[in-house]
Amino acid sequence: MTDEQPPNPFVRKFSSPDEQIDLTGLHSEVITIGGVKVSYDIQEPGWRWRTHVQPLVGTEWCETHHVGVVLSGRMRIHLRDGTEFEAGPMDVVDIPAGHDAWVIGDDPFVRLTWGGVEGRLSPVDLDRVLVTVLFTDIVDSTSMAASMGDRAWKQLLTDHHRRTRELVERFRGAEVDAVGDGFFFVFDSPARAVRCAEAVVQAVRPLGIEIRAGAHTGEVETVDGKAGGLAVVIGARIGGLAGASEILVSGTVKDLTAGSGLRFEDAGEHELKGVPDRWPLYRVVPSVPPGKE
Repeated sequence: MTDEQPPNPFVRKFSSPDEQIDLTGLHSEVITIGGVKVSYDIQEPGWRWRTHVQPLVGTEWCETHHVGVVLSGRMRIHLRDGTEFEAGPMDVVDIPAGHDAWVIGDDPFVRLTWGGVEGRLSPVDLDRVLVTVLFTDIVDSTSMAASMGDRAWKQLLTDHHRRTRELVERFRGAEVDAVGDGFFFVFDSPARAVRCAEAVVQAVRPLGIEIRAGAHTGEVETVDGKAGGLAVVIGARIGGLAGASEILVSGTVKDLTAGSGLRFEDAGEHELKGVPDRWPLYRVVPSVPPGKE
């Protein structure tokens, strides 16, 4: 005999899940008991399916049918046919396939789900997805922070973050990471990614700051909820080469946005650190001239 005890077939704990799902604003613990998959889901304030999951799956609506009970928090659900309803603590919910949903208020939305767990995102589903990555950051941020002082710089960052996130949500992007004054977003459309970058350039200029941006379309690997892979490296390197109020894109983005109305000019070939070959890059020609916003 050994000291190890076999798993109890009658009692399972979410503290020892069979699998975990970690995405921006979403954490799920999944167990199987009695032949049924059950998940304990936590969705953070600000989470929205269309913003944080759609760019990863590429469908217009969430096509999973969810059945479960709300433990805490509130969520608004919008169905494909236009129906809307809210769910709160101790509500038992049946959410049809073909919906968008978002957390309401400042409290996490916590739900126990036993219907639709099989068809949801899993680490395997998210192994590789085709997205457009967008990187932005503030130009000369270090010198600006030093000259402004901590308090003023913190307020400026708050305003910059708010305006940027509002626009990313409007253009249906998803925030992957934020470090200091820099952002990493993903979009399911290269044209929307570029137009979002244009809007951010214009929106933050009245704050007395300029951003730079870089975009690339490619397959992103997702491991433990973290996006990575060569496409991410390429996007970050392109962003690092951009100048003030400049948006640089790869040839892939330029080709995929043909017919969108976006205009580009040749920015030459560049070596991207850690990436093989030389890469032709293109500069977005602003749709709104500087000073005419």
